[in-house]
Amino acid sequence: MIPADKFKDALSAGLPASVAVIGSEEVDFSFHSRYSATGKTYEYKIINRPIRSPIMEKRSWHIRETLNFKALRQASEIFVGTHDFSSFCASGRVISDFNRRIFLSEWNKQKDLLIYRVTGNGFLYNMVRIMVGTMIEVGLGKRKPESILDILHGKKRDLAGITAPPQGLYLVKVHYSGILDGSR
Repeated sequence: MIPADKFKDALSAGLPASVAVIGSEEVDFSFHSRYSATGKTYEYKIINRPIRSPIMEKRSWHIRETLNFKALRQASEIFVGTHDFSSFCASGRVISDFNRRIFLSEWNKQKDLLIYRVTGNGFLYNMVRIMVGTMIEVGLGKRKPESILDILHGKKRDLAGITAPPQGLYLVKVHYSGILDGSR
């Protein structure tokens, strides 16, 4: 039997170079990778400049028009807290509870790379991509940052903006113990 702390090395030996296991530990038999999660962190990457980046072509959303970074940050702050995210869920989904708690919602900038980072106790189908698409409309001046609150209260998908393309979205972390404790 392989000890839990060595399992990552044994597993990594048989994986392709594009996949890496960074840790392993023993868990209770009742553990479930999906249902035991207490939260997730996602990032969404945008290249914001007139000329596309061949390197980031399939790894980000290229937006040529200059985005108002201050407006993006203001809009992102409104998502923090517990809200009904009906407006930020893909249409046609049959679920009973649209309430989610967002702990962190922020934009960061590294030259022409904009990175949106969001941590919550759970996410609806396409929720992050719809949030990003809506905030991009804010960044382009098509909406005001405060409109995010009206969209949340409206509880209708057609109030929110476009769904951002999938290539910029990254699942960064799945949290299993205290949501922001950094231990896992």
